[in-house]
Amino acid sequence: MSSSPSDERPKLLLVDDEPANLQVLRHALQDDYRLVFARDGHKALELARAESPQLILLDVMMPALSGLDVCRTLKAQAATRSIPVIFVTALADTQDEAQGFEAGGVDYISKPISPAIVRARVRTHLSLVRADELRATRLQIVQRLGRAAEYKDNETGWHVLRMSHYSQILARAAGYSEQRADDLLHAAPMHDVGKLGIPDAILRKQGPLDEAEWSQMRRHPEIGAEILGEHEGGLLAMARRIAVAHHEKWDGSGYPQGLAGEAIPEEARIVAIADVFDALTSVRPYKPAWPVEKAVEFLNEQAGRHFDPRLVALFVEELPAVLEVRERFLEVG
Repeated sequence: MSSSPSDERPKLLLVDDEPANLQVLRHALQDDYRLVFARDGHKALELARAESPQLILLDVMMPALSGLDVCRTLKAQAATRSIPVIFVTALADTQDEAQGFEAGGVDYISKPISPAIVRARVRTHLSLVRADELRATRLQIVQRLGRAAEYKDNETGWHVLRMSHYSQILARAAGYSEQRADDLLHAAPMHDVGKLGIPDAILRKQGPLDEAEWSQMRRHPEIGAEILGEHEGGLLAMARRIAVAHHEKWDGSGYPQGLAGEAIPEEARIVAIADVFDALTSVRPYKPAWPVEKAVEFLNEQAGRHFDPRLVALFVEELPAVLEVRERFLEVG
């Protein structure tokens, strides 16, 4: 079925060696989707690369190249591995289904085909693709805002990279799931995004700040929270909690709210340790890099005052992994 260049409906690739089956699929899907057809596995692979469909409906039992072989090839190639594949087949044995999932398929539709079931399954899997795309886009926005904050400040991209990985290591040690620790890895670079709202004359001042300048500088956590906005959950909500609270201290002497102990969001307590450790062990215009031993000694001294003592102990336990990251992302020059 042809479509105009401006047609923005999702594109589906339908693959079956039987024209009658393709006809049934066409009638079920043509009103809502752009359709591309293939009657053998080799043509399916060619069209998948050329047309970049959002979803593939793939027959299993085909001559020469089976649907399972086609799916394995799709998943082995970078250009096509992210395209979801739904198998459409008369095979109903659980072992057949297991082989399909092992090959990389996301779902099975049994023949004879029910148009209502086909439409429902396609909608479901396209919505999952859309959710993944939105998450990737949101992550890219967060990363770019983090880069913008780096350009505004004297900190380097290497610092932000290292402290983000330190934060992820510590989060795992603290019991975070892989997904939540991964979110923290991506949210941590946003901790100083509020510095976008601080005048350059203050951020780049070589000497000590006076009282009025410090008053402005201490506003950057709240500015960061305003930039990131209110969110019910997810990556941006975590980034906001970190931005607003990473200068709070365990004993309540931090800013901007003077929170103490577990009233400080745990993600912010994690980032505070990672941020300070990397700052201490890195060269700055105003100081040389501290030896790792001296930085660890400082963290231990500040446990229960500046930092969560449980998290400091975990950080020290994870020091080999931290130092491996540090070695991997050392600044050049």
